[in-house]
Amino acid sequence: MKRILVTGGAGFVGSNFIIYMLKQHDDVAILNLDALTYCGNLKNLVEVENNSRYSFIRADITDRKMMEKVFCENDFDWVVNFAAESHVDRAILDPNVFVTTNVLGTATLLSSARRVWEESGAWKEGVKFLQVSTDEVYGSLGPTGLFTEKTPLDPHSPYSAAKASADLLVKSYADTFGMPVNITRCSNNYGPFQFPEKLIPLMINNCLSHKDLPVYGDGLQVRDWLYVDDHCRALDLVLRNGAPGQTYNIGGNNERTNIDIVKLIIKHIADNADAGVGEHLIKHVDDRKGHDRRYGIDPTKIQNELGWLPETVFDKGIKLTIDWYLAHREWTKEIVSGEYEKYYELQYGGR
Repeated sequence: MKRILVTGGAGFVGSNFIIYMLKQHDDVAILNLDALTYCGNLKNLVEVENNSRYSFIRADITDRKMMEKVFCENDFDWVVNFAAESHVDRAILDPNVFVTTNVLGTATLLSSARRVWEESGAWKEGVKFLQVSTDEVYGSLGPTGLFTEKTPLDPHSPYSAAKASADLLVKSYADTFGMPVNITRCSNNYGPFQFPEKLIPLMINNCLSHKDLPVYGDGLQVRDWLYVDDHCRALDLVLRNGAPGQTYNIGGNNERTNIDIVKLIIKHIADNADAGVGEHLIKHVDDRKGHDRRYGIDPTKIQNELGWLPETVFDKGIKLTIDWYLAHREWTKEIVSGEYEKYYELQYGGR
C-alpha cells in the first residue's frame, strides 16, 4: 500500500487527483492536508470522504511544528504538493501571501520530508516528492514555439515567481541532499470543482446570472488548455514511473484565445440552458498588469518517457465542463456566497 500525503487536496486539481487515484488504484491510501483557505472546499470530496483509504487533516504547510508532527506520525511514501496560492490577480494585490505559502510552505514540506526519510535509512526506498507547478514559470511565448523542459525560467508575475522559487527549492533538495523528486509543469487546467474566479467557471457563472463577462484587454491572450482528468493521469504516471530528479511538462495541445473560450461558453449555454445569454454580455476591461501573451506546452518528453498524451480533445472537454457546472449550480452558489465554509464545521466539528 502506497501512503500518499496530498497537500492542497481540497482545491480544484488536488480534489480531482484524490478522487482519480482512489478510483484507479486499490494500493493507495491518501491523507489530504489542506488549510481550507477561500478556495479549499471539502464538498469536492464528498464521494470519497467515507473511503477507508482516505483521511483529512486541516493544517497549513507553513506550520513547521505541525508538518514535522504529520510526517513523524505517518509513513508516507509519496508527497504530492498542490498547496499554493494560485490566482494571478490576487498575487498582484498581495504578493507576500504567495511568497509565504508557495515558497516558505514548500520549504517547510521539504525539510520535514527530508528529516523523516533520511532517518529511515539513506532515503527509504521508493519515496518521492512531487512538486506540481505551472507553465507560467517560463514566462511568455511569441506567436510561435512551445515551452520545453529546457526553456529558461522567466516568471513575470508574483505568482509565477513564487512557483518558480518553489521549483528551484525542490531541485536543490535533489541536488544537495539526494531527495527523490519530480517537478511537473502543466498548462491551464479546466474541469469540475474549479473556483469561480478562474476564466471558465467565472464566465459560466456570470452567464447564468446575466452579469457582465469581463475580458482582459483584447482577449487575444493564448493559453493551452488541459482537461483535469488528463492532468491527474499524467501525475499518476510521474509518481510511479518518473525518473528521479526529472521535470515533466504536461500540456493539452489545445491552444485557444481567451475571447474564443468566452464565446464558446456563451454559445453552449445559449443553445442548451439559457437563450437569453449572448455576446452582448462581453465587457472588455483594462488588461492585467504583466499579462503574458501566450503559453504553449511541448509534452514530448512525458510522451516518450512515460507514454502519456492528453486524451480529452478541447471541444469535448469544454462541453463536459460547462455541463457539469450547469448540473451543479448549487455548488457554485455556495462558493460565491461563502456557505461552503460551513461544511467543514458540520462534517468535522471544527477539528
